[in-house]
Amino acid sequence: MATAPPETRPSLLAREHLPFATGAVALVTLGAFENRAVSTVLPTVARDLDGLWLFGAASAAPLVTFVVATTVAGLWSDRRGPRPVLLAGMASFVAGQLISGLAPTMIAFVGGRLLGGLAEGLFDVGLTVLVARALPPSLRPKVFATFAAAWVLPSLLGPSVAGLIAEHVGWRAVFLIGVALLGPVAALLRPAMTSAQARSGPPPSDTPSADTPSAVASSSDGPGAPARSRAAGWAVLAATGLATLTAGGSLLPRGGLEGPVGGLLVLAGVAALVPSLRAILPAGTLTGAPGIPALTAARGLLGAAFGTTGGLLPLMLTEVHHYGPAAAGVSLTITGLFWALGSQVQGLRVVQERTSVATRLRVGFGLLTLGLLGPVALSLEVVTTWLGLAAWAVAGIGIGITSPAISNHVLTLSTEADQGRNSAASFLAPSVTQAVAFAASGAVIAWRADQLGGGLFAVIMAGSVVAGAAGLALARRAAGPAA
Repeated sequence: MATAPPETRPSLLAREHLPFATGAVALVTLGAFENRAVSTVLPTVARDLDGLWLFGAASAAPLVTFVVATTVAGLWSDRRGPRPVLLAGMASFVAGQLISGLAPTMIAFVGGRLLGGLAEGLFDVGLTVLVARALPPSLRPKVFATFAAAWVLPSLLGPSVAGLIAEHVGWRAVFLIGVALLGPVAALLRPAMTSAQARSGPPPSDTPSADTPSAVASSSDGPGAPARSRAAGWAVLAATGLATLTAGGSLLPRGGLEGPVGGLLVLAGVAALVPSLRAILPAGTLTGAPGIPALTAARGLLGAAFGTTGGLLPLMLTEVHHYGPAAAGVSLTITGLFWALGSQVQGLRVVQERTSVATRLRVGFGLLTLGLLGPVALSLEVVTTWLGLAAWAVAGIGIGITSPAISNHVLTLSTEADQGRNSAASFLAPSVTQAVAFAASGAVIAWRADQLGGGLFAVIMAGSVVAGAAGLALARRAAGPAA
């Protein structure tokens, strides 16, 4: 089949696509700044509020509500389109930032983080569905690459700016800045959302897809309504299980009655989490069945591998190498820059045309696994800081290749009627794996809160290497039955 001449190929800069692309990138940029800023100041917040024992809970809190948000957002997007999902995300973002920034205790701060996770889940799914409905398939890899590039400026400036603000003004100002920035971003995005949703039209079908086991009906009154209610109920149970598991992990190492109570909470959390995940994830996810299930599982391993180490790096640099918040935030700058580089590489037309999805996933997971060895060695102080962070940059390239490849392939294998639900599942899986990993690492940190040594961090981060290697083994199945 002949290809279109270059001048007729779709472009994100074309008049019909530019408003959406500009608004969406602005929202991603704001979310990226918030992510980098919070990760930078979190060790300072924990120390200031005398809540280092809740560091794991504060890290896992947004992941808990993310589970509910992604599931509900996927169903909501399939029924009503992405616009109301994104508006709800904006409201949650404002509330979460205000509560976190004004929190008098670490427990209140964790509450604000819960709302932040709700906002993130609504944003992620809403934007993904908006991409599917507003852009032709040929532009989807490019816009996902653009989203990754939107992390570059926040990654360059966010950690250092947040660190300097925390050191000279106070960490609370970091959260209040996010609220101030949302106003202009919302004004920029609103026309693009309205225009894109108008072009996409109403949800296309009120019957489930025969080809996708996870599809649900789009009609508000059709036979899919009970399925949607059940899915939302299972998502709430999963979030409850994660919250219980996280709380139990924080209490388990403490003395008195708190230890046994923590143990019981951990068991209760696992009991709630296992059946709920089987219900809300695509059938075959836990066994890595080819196609959507294996893609979902690979996304979960990706989150466990990269997210856990990335979340602990600033704390490790602060506690083991004695860097301040601004210097420790350099690891987050590296994350964003090299993630964006990897995403740009996988979005190139020549890469899309000459490599298979399986190849891109294998290369991405391979680089990720290799790069994760750097932070392990850095924790043990057997390499210099810059050598350890150079390896971390390689891991950033790996996730930059892998993450958008998964997002795009999920849309490719989905029908329009179930794009929201399948995208939600691919976002939900890493939130669960990261929350479980943070619950476990948080318990270890709480156990040794007064003596956080490099060996402790090395053991935790070694688990990330194992998760990356498991994702590499799953890459071919994730690409689909014919890969």
